[in-house]
Amino acid sequence: MDYLEIGQRIKKYRKLRKLSQEQLAEKVNISPTHMSHIETGATKLSLQVLVDLALTLNTTTDSLLFSQSSPSRQKLADAVMNSDERQAAFLDKVITGMKEFL
Repeated sequence: MDYLEIGQRIKKYRKLRKLSQEQLAEKVNISPTHMSHIETGATKLSLQVLVDLALTLNTTTDSLLFSQSSPSRQKLADAVMNSDERQAAFLDKVITGMKEFL
């Protein structure tokens, strides 16, 4: 398991959510130093911290643990995750409609 890659994915999601390391650390009840070490791959993270990070970052543990095989799927997921409620509702209708025609 490549903890540096996991840390970089956590960092990517943290930045997408516009959170500092300190803010994210506070939300998952760990120290900012521990958060920094997780993102740099200098330390392993516990299963509980992984789950807490995924929940706080509004993503899945799989997306933090594994690289996405399809960049377009990840781009689409990121676009949806970074939309407000109105935008998300619209995207849902568009995607559902488009899937019916495929």
